[in-house]
Amino acid sequence: MLFNLDPPTLIARIITLIVAFSVHEFAHAWTADQLGDGTPRMNGRLTLNPLAHLDIFGSLLLLLTGFGWAKPVPVNPYALRRQTPAGMMIVAAAGPLSNLLLAILAAVPFKLGLISLYDSMGTPLPYLSFILQEFIFINLILLFFNLIPIFPLDGEKVAEYLLPPNGQDTLLRLRPYGPMILMALLFILPMVGLNVFSWLVGWPANRIFALLVQ
Repeated sequence: MLFNLDPPTLIARIITLIVAFSVHEFAHAWTADQLGDGTPRMNGRLTLNPLAHLDIFGSLLLLLTGFGWAKPVPVNPYALRRQTPAGMMIVAAAGPLSNLLLAILAAVPFKLGLISLYDSMGTPLPYLSFILQEFIFINLILLFFNLIPIFPLDGEKVAEYLLPPNGQDTLLRLRPYGPMILMALLFILPMVGLNVFSWLVGWPANRIFALLVQ
């Protein structure tokens, strides 16, 4: 339950929810706006105000489990100045890249030796090391999860641009089943011992986390 979370974990997840999710969705909105699509602006999404971006259920899930989502930013691909799907690829990639940037920025105090990976009460602020680690790791989880090439994740738009025509056709045929495929990856396959989520998201997130903070 939410109230059973220890205070440092809860504080870290609240900070991550407010900052990482808002920046991720703002990155989509800002990039689309820069490329000529006014749809995000008209829908009130060209802002860092978390109230414009947060989804109630996705936010609650993040606080409880460390994994969640925000409301997707509406984008009109035909309004982009760059040709589709290149424009959509750029807009889609902006979100995950913002999470990578946030993780790198949060890791700067570790790299400069200002705080240690094992600090807790010895830091200038109690639990600062732990809170930063949680912030970095969740941002990396968001980065790699959103790059999975399955609709409705950002990675599908990136893959659609990078793949040859036959690969693009495969993605289009799979699009209606994307949410079901994701549910299977997250919940059903782990029940039979196939944790694809761990391979695709957890493994690279742990490797990059180690590079950033050690």
